[in-house]
Amino acid sequence: MLVIVVESAPDRLRGRLALWLLEVRAGVYVGKPARRVRDMIIDNVCKGIDEGNAVIAWSTNTESGFDFITIGENRRIPQEMDGIKLVSFLPADK
Repeated sequence: MLVIVVESAPDRLRGRLALWLLEVRAGVYVGKPARRVRDMIIDNVCKGIDEGNAVIAWSTNTESGFDFITIGENRRIPQEMDGIKLVSFLPADK
């Protein structure tokens, strides 16, 4: 399973994601592509996100059962602690 959530993404990227995945809500894409296709989709998101941001989560054989990455400016930053990926928050802008 692959889940991608984008914010402020360009229309061309959103259209491209809609080719490979199902858009269940505005900016939320889900699907179950093969690993090579998943890697190609992630590469497309990294190259096409521009000023937006994204979080990508997928099923994998880990303690939690999934892994994720974030792309672009966001307050939530993945941090690995004792082999488990958690989320830390940057301080709010004043």
